[in-house]
Amino acid sequence: MSNTYTIPVGPLHVALEEPMYFQVDVKGEVVQSIEMFAGHSHRGMESLALERNFFQNIVLTERVCSLCSNNHPLTYCMALENIAQIQVPERGQYLRVIADEVKRIASHMFNVGIGLHVIGFNTLFMHAMEVRETMQDLKESIWGNRMDISANTIGGAKYDLDDELEAYLRKTLEELKKPVEEFKHMYATHPQVKARTKDVGILPPEAAIEYGLGGPVARGSGIDNDVRKETPYAAYDKLKFNVVLGEGCDVRSRALVRLGEIFESISLIEQCLDQMPKGPICCDPLPDIPAGQAVARSEAPRGELIYYMRTNGTMYPERLKWRVPTYVNWEGLRVMLDKAKVADIALIVNSIDPCLSCTER
Repeated sequence: MSNTYTIPVGPLHVALEEPMYFQVDVKGEVVQSIEMFAGHSHRGMESLALERNFFQNIVLTERVCSLCSNNHPLTYCMALENIAQIQVPERGQYLRVIADEVKRIASHMFNVGIGLHVIGFNTLFMHAMEVRETMQDLKESIWGNRMDISANTIGGAKYDLDDELEAYLRKTLEELKKPVEEFKHMYATHPQVKARTKDVGILPPEAAIEYGLGGPVARGSGIDNDVRKETPYAAYDKLKFNVVLGEGCDVRSRALVRLGEIFESISLIEQCLDQMPKGPICCDPLPDIPAGQAVARSEAPRGELIYYMRTNGTMYPERLKWRVPTYVNWEGLRVMLDKAKVADIALIVNSIDPCLSCTER
């Protein structure tokens, strides 16, 4: 009599934050094979985009994904600017980086915190969310919203920083450094966290390359890949930062990469505040958008985000398509979940920081 049996995981699961379904064949407590389904959240966003003009789509694309909400309108605007040859003012480029990195810090803290929640370490989980809350307050103070901050527009940025807001931003970032450092040390050394995350969800570097994975998932396996370095956009070519890499190839390594990137994000924001020139923040007036097509990409918190746009000379796009990081990182789960324990499935899935709503478009 075979001791292999099939169990369902999802689409509604107490430890999975997204509506995903796994059909898992297990032998004892070990996964033998898995079928993955990433549906259940289709919103028809790409079709909706064709019914809205270029400015209305800035609002729409920001709602594709909550944690990557700044990168979607930013990359959308860059694609449109490539078609119309729009030159964004230098100050607007720096302001785009500031908004981008603030969102990255909040996103990384959220993912690492949810990982601890899945482990069952709720004390450290609440500490992670407390640290993240400082960035939520910062977003609300500067942009007026805790999630969709509406920082970007075609040709530049929607917001500016005065002396008071700049001082508040510097003060908040300085206060963030110590708790994040303590949190990183605790995450790296606490025996309970190490026991649940070290050597769990192994993703060899060659598998990351074969599947074309990106973001902290690939960098956690030592793959040096970051759009901000490879093809700099906004003001990233004027800023200095390191690509944070991990060597463990496991859940712990991917979490530590995200925590390390928080310090790089803080440094990038501080450099922007030091170097940002005075001047306009947006191209004015905007030229007409001609017929054409273009691709733009950026480094979202989860990895490489790509936008393709085709225009026909009207104020409405003829085609708008995006490829999100989870779309490629999702397939890496086939490697990570192979021979994993059933109890680790939710933890491994969380380690790729999945977003099914933007993946399904």
